[in-house]
Amino acid sequence: MPTLPRSLQTVTPLQAALGVLILAFATIAGAWAFEWAGYLPCELCLLQRWAYYAGVPLAGLVALTATRGLRGLAGAGLALLGLVFVGSMIFGAYHAGVEWGFWQGPTGCTGTLARADSMQDFMKQLETTKVVRCDAVAIRILGLSLAGWNAVLSAAMAALAFTGARNAVRSGGGAG
Repeated sequence: MPTLPRSLQTVTPLQAALGVLILAFATIAGAWAFEWAGYLPCELCLLQRWAYYAGVPLAGLVALTATRGLRGLAGAGLALLGLVFVGSMIFGAYHAGVEWGFWQGPTGCTGTLARADSMQDFMKQLETTKVVRCDAVAIRILGLSLAGWNAVLSAAMAALAFTGARNAVRSGGGAG
């Protein structure tokens, strides 16, 4: 089995939980800031945020359990956090693939509008069709869309959470 770098071998459950908490909060705050700046999220972007809405408070609870010396519970919470962010990573990669055109996304937010038979049908389409497309990238940073960055950051948080969980199991008792 591969060994962790020395710096990761010493990550306590508390440090892992706080690291995930800070990174997850900064990521969702960044998404809100981009939205405030005018980069409106698509349907898939909004769905990706659920991992953060669950992950931030969960990371806070895990940090609290680690400060109470409940390493087993903290380790289980970190494993759950790892799974949450693995799911977020997969979803972010899926959305990035939709943006790159590797596969089709949900028909409700990708593709073209159906041709309207009348002006009344066209007006109805405008009222019911989502304007923000899931397959159109609003902004790229260092070559990655925000969905791509979600996949990268979620992978990092999952790795940190799983490392903290592993170290909780290996270290036994004591405070985080």
